[in-house]
Amino acid sequence: MNTTENISEKVIVITGASSGLGAAAAKYLSAQGAIVILGARRIERIQTLADEIINNGGRALAIATDVTKYQDVKALVDVAVSTYGHIDVMLNNAGIMPHSPLDRLRVDEWDKMVDVNLKGVMYGIAAALSYMKEQKFGHIINVSSVAGHKVSPGGAVYAATKHAVRALSEGLRQEVKGYNLRTTVISPGAVATELPDSISEEDVATGVKAFYESMAISPDSFARAVGYAISQPADVDINEILFRPTQQVG
Repeated sequence: MNTTENISEKVIVITGASSGLGAAAAKYLSAQGAIVILGARRIERIQTLADEIINNGGRALAIATDVTKYQDVKALVDVAVSTYGHIDVMLNNAGIMPHSPLDRLRVDEWDKMVDVNLKGVMYGIAAALSYMKEQKFGHIINVSSVAGHKVSPGGAVYAATKHAVRALSEGLRQEVKGYNLRTTVISPGAVATELPDSISEEDVATGVKAFYESMAISPDSFARAVGYAISQPADVDINEILFRPTQQVG
């Protein structure tokens, strides 16, 4: 199948686009002819990325977005629709991973994970769904994790948020059939991103970073998974993708 099939000319909104998975997806999709609207808090980073895409012949907009604020996420999607007339894909990618054992009581970090990893996805769904219901087409892609399928010591809260993303995505899948919408949840394993940098507990960070350094694969792997889901014919709904590095056991 032609990799550009059903990607070219699509208007795709991406949260967490300033680095890692989101940036890789933006580059890959724009190279396939998509129009990408980039959202992240670090406006300098996403503006640089948008400029790079434009200089390479693509189309991109950068909008400062904090996914913990619904009005920010709504404004991101509103700009996409007001500029291009519709939205084809909402990629809810923003996430953080400050692992720590529960007995260290990093309640502030638990709150941040719930706000970014779960509520950020919910806000993305809310912002896109009103338009997609009216359009009677669209594709919502939510990013979970291998941690959305398994739980490891030190990662309980992170895993809880990522399990919740999968549950939310399945409920969404069932509810939007009447609007002709597609839904996908993508669960990556160890992929080289800034996620380990969000770990504040030094001993935990050392172990996780060592694991990633020995195992992590390129974020292009995620971008290709996103492209695969989007590029399917309109009557094919890829509901879930789980992938790991070939060498990753857990």
